[in-house]
Amino acid sequence: MLHVLLILPTLALLGCDRGPTEKDGVYKAEVGEIPASPQRPGDPDTGYDALLNRSVVTCGLPYGAYLKTRGAAQDAGPQFPGRTGRNAELPYMLTSHVAASGVEIVTSNCLACHASTFNGELVMGLGNEFLDLTADPWVGIEAAAALVEDGPEATEWRRWADRVGAIADSMMTDTVGVNSANNLTPALMAHRDPETLAWSDTPLIEPPPQTPLPVSVPPWWNVGKKHAMFYNGEGRGDHVRYMILASTTCTDSVEEAAEIDAWFVDVRAYLASLQPPEYPFPIDRALAERGAAVFEKTCKECHGTYGETPTYPNRVIALGKVETDPELARKGFSDADRFLKWFGRSFYGELSQAAPALGYVAPPLDGVWATAPYLHNGSVPTLAALLDSRSRPTFWRFDREGDGRPAYDEVGLGWTYRALDHGKAGAMSWEERNHIYDTGLPGYGNQGHTFGDDLTGPERLALLEYLKTL
Repeated sequence: MLHVLLILPTLALLGCDRGPTEKDGVYKAEVGEIPASPQRPGDPDTGYDALLNRSVVTCGLPYGAYLKTRGAAQDAGPQFPGRTGRNAELPYMLTSHVAASGVEIVTSNCLACHASTFNGELVMGLGNEFLDLTADPWVGIEAAAALVEDGPEATEWRRWADRVGAIADSMMTDTVGVNSANNLTPALMAHRDPETLAWSDTPLIEPPPQTPLPVSVPPWWNVGKKHAMFYNGEGRGDHVRYMILASTTCTDSVEEAAEIDAWFVDVRAYLASLQPPEYPFPIDRALAERGAAVFEKTCKECHGTYGETPTYPNRVIALGKVETDPELARKGFSDADRFLKWFGRSFYGELSQAAPALGYVAPPLDGVWATAPYLHNGSVPTLAALLDSRSRPTFWRFDREGDGRPAYDEVGLGWTYRALDHGKAGAMSWEERNHIYDTGLPGYGNQGHTFGDDLTGPERLALLEYLKTL
């Protein structure tokens, strides 16, 4: 629970993108190829150290109170090499930070969402698809208040509690595993002056809806290929300024934002150097070779090519062509002008453009076998189901083992799941309800991306085998 409450981050078909266009300070873009933008150089080794030992979120729970929440000494669990000092004693998704007041605090870092285990190994950059954001973080924050000492500790706790309390309703998801990052940042924007970044307890612009649309966390190892940060092509220009938007939880001045920006350039350089893990199970190389020919015929136009001379088109596919659930793209394009204006007026928009498009980017497929569930909303549990829309379950949940994680399905390429005969409305408890993926809910649809439906059974099996090699 503590880890959760500390987390805070007429349609044209394919055509040429003329780049983002600006009107009244709001940039929007057409479907098609996304042009490259120069990125500031950084040092990957320095970035790796910063990723493990620093956090863009600079407020949190005083360390003394954190210790009390843990009771008896506990193992910090799996760690990435390079965690130093106090951080080596904390779970990998938490970071120690000494505030300006001199109080040591514990806060979340990027790895809460952007690292996970696979086959017993902790994998950097693998999206955490099992994070539970359905609980109200305010309950835990209030419980921690009784453990905080008076004086500077109480002041630090209050600063953190006020920020999280203001956005708590906007960060709670309807389903375990989906992420609310697309709603969290606009919620923070609503409470900050775009030019000074000063915090306001009352919103300065209308906040986003309190029911976040679901998002699946994409893998970090594709950062080096991507010209835009997000599923709808949003986040162009300088990537770092977009990456550090989670810092608006606690960053109260442009000067503080600039300090974070300076060291996160190295983090971005490290992320751009990441490579996907290798498939850890046997591969039928002859079958995979036949699958490569199927991929060449069916997939490369949107997803690029792989091997010694890879290519990636960075292409936004129009909603009318991909036909996946449109809500996320529509909300970002048509209903978010106030947030796009905020971004354009802020420090973060000096080097970057939001520039959402009315479609979704066809992502790179490096390590795609590890990144279930699929589509931007995580509505399809396996690659096999992605390649055959007729086999997709309407209602499903992960088939969890004793440790709370499902096993990996080496045939379907995804996490084991159970198809259900009812959605959330038929659940017998809140625990059951929160674990059901219900594709009938707004934004949760599993339709579209039917490009594999016309493949024969043998072609589909060969293609799945090839995807294991990426």
